[in-house]
Amino acid sequence: MLIAAVFLPLLGAFIAGFFGRLIGDRASQIVTCAGVGLAAICGIFSFNDVAIEGHGHVVNIMTFLSSGTFEAQWALRYDTLSAVMVMTVASVSTLIHIYAVGYMSHDDSQPRFMAYLSLFTFAMLMLVTADNLVQLFFGWEGVGVVSYLLIGFWFKKPSACAAAIKAFVVNRVGDFGFLLGIFGVYFLFDSVSFDTIFPMVADKANAEVVFFGIHGHALTLICLLLFVGAMGKSAQLFLHTWLPDAMEGPTPVSALIHAATMVTAGVFLVARMSPLFEYAPVALGFVTFLGATTAFFAATVGCVQNDIKRIIAYSTCSQLGYMFVACGVSAYQGGIFHLMTHAWFKALLFLSAGSVIHAMSDEQDIRKMGGIWKLIPITFAVMTIGTIAITGIPPFSGYFSKDMIIEAAHAAGTPVGGYAYMMTIIVALLTSFYSWRLIFITFFGKARADHHTMEHIHESPLIMLGPLVALALGAVFIGGAFSHLFIGEGREHFWGEAIKVLHENDSIHRAHTEHVPFLIHWLPLIVSLLGLGWAYMFYVRRPDLPAKLAASFPGVYQFLLNKWYFDELYNFLFVRPAFRIGQFLWKRGDAGTIDRFGPDGLSALTAVFARGLGKVQSGYLYHYAFAMILGVAAIVSWFVVGRPG
Repeated sequence: MLIAAVFLPLLGAFIAGFFGRLIGDRASQIVTCAGVGLAAICGIFSFNDVAIEGHGHVVNIMTFLSSGTFEAQWALRYDTLSAVMVMTVASVSTLIHIYAVGYMSHDDSQPRFMAYLSLFTFAMLMLVTADNLVQLFFGWEGVGVVSYLLIGFWFKKPSACAAAIKAFVVNRVGDFGFLLGIFGVYFLFDSVSFDTIFPMVADKANAEVVFFGIHGHALTLICLLLFVGAMGKSAQLFLHTWLPDAMEGPTPVSALIHAATMVTAGVFLVARMSPLFEYAPVALGFVTFLGATTAFFAATVGCVQNDIKRIIAYSTCSQLGYMFVACGVSAYQGGIFHLMTHAWFKALLFLSAGSVIHAMSDEQDIRKMGGIWKLIPITFAVMTIGTIAITGIPPFSGYFSKDMIIEAAHAAGTPVGGYAYMMTIIVALLTSFYSWRLIFITFFGKARADHHTMEHIHESPLIMLGPLVALALGAVFIGGAFSHLFIGEGREHFWGEAIKVLHENDSIHRAHTEHVPFLIHWLPLIVSLLGLGWAYMFYVRRPDLPAKLAASFPGVYQFLLNKWYFDELYNFLFVRPAFRIGQFLWKRGDAGTIDRFGPDGLSALTAVFARGLGKVQSGYLYHYAFAMILGVAAIVSWFVVGRPG
């Protein structure tokens, strides 16, 4: 069952990728959707067997790498953590595959696209079922490579190619840190297998290591390096710049990357390595701080964006910050719970945005929409459900997972926990504001599209609406259905040994047992409702206010509109110098030195020699006879005069 859940998407990708032109578009769609659909069914049954019944196990496939004392098996680890991830990834990916059949119906490369989607799903499933760090890195790089292919799928668009390259390069920065972290783990534990590493962590809790001549706490250094990898994949501050640009790919790609696969890999990594992080409080503090800061940064930028997909992209970046806050205060269960609920309502929001774009003749600027809710009522309804879920209004899913993270940050009782609590409350307000801003500008008010576009607005086909309705049901019910198991009283039995939390760090336990003042408990909901009211006032009752506010604070508005100028800063510090160095090496190195004295120099010298030799070849017989006589005279002279002895 587990092997089928992991490898069926690969089978579908193989058939569609290599035989897609032979079997046609429809057969490629059927085989890839069937592959991930059957994987989802297997994942659900396996979740019940492992997470509910407690029958965790490891399936050994083959030896992955072996060199001396180093050995890494290719094995599928199936505990509660991987069971949750497999079920979530496969289920959400199935709905995205089905949606993509309708969304990409006019594309001339459908088999290739469907193959990429299934291959992406397989790489993520390999990642979350890894039994060691080498196999995990294999899946980690797999999602990176396929994300490059998917983001740049429309490769004839220069912006898509640039976005794909940017995502690939930025992730390589994070992956370098991840590799160093893996090397550190092997250096300290002499193994990369989780079953070998985790029992030894307590004995290595005080171990020190010398790094560039500096003595440091070994586990802290390793965890920080591993988190650098998580920062790249999960788009945390400083390594976040690729995520908004990834919107250049087709909308199903955006949904798959942002909801259940690539960006959640970093959160999964921290949760999987929780036995190490629990003994590295400095690293946990850094995770908390950066997660809270990222959530705030992305929320402020999301408030002023006008591209419908980029608003949701910054929302993803912000929600990932919430998940890392949970991991940083040792509420890993809350972080994974929010990862699961977020997968459903974020996929819903992205695919709903795709339905809006489809209806608006590929228009993505919300300033050119408005007054369309009656024309696409189903899309409006499901997107509103997704918005209610992400803003944390009960009884929708986001309320259960996001509020627990905020309460855990408050219960942590540390300075960095207090900072995270303050930031997450502010972010809850901003999230509600920009989410409802998106709804009000897109669907309400006067129509701002041109007459031709308004005439052609229509609801999406059933094959696109079906997945939206299914995701909406998940956004409504998933949180309430699983909260008891994930973060309630049944969490210790449910999670078992999959996640390690030291008793003194257990912020979820303190959040449940300590008396929380009424205002603290309900503050997230209060600020969410304030954000709703704020957005309603600005974009329904008084739509003139946003422009006046922007005009009153032009510096702040431009700062947020330009995403805190991170792209401009990186262009100045890294991109432009790299281009200048490249141009110097090209013109002075390749062309000015290597080509000049190498291929070009030799070819020029050969041409000069050939021209000189050509003059000797006159074609006159007496010239050749004279040359022969000179040759004979030279040889005779050498034998008579110059010969030794």
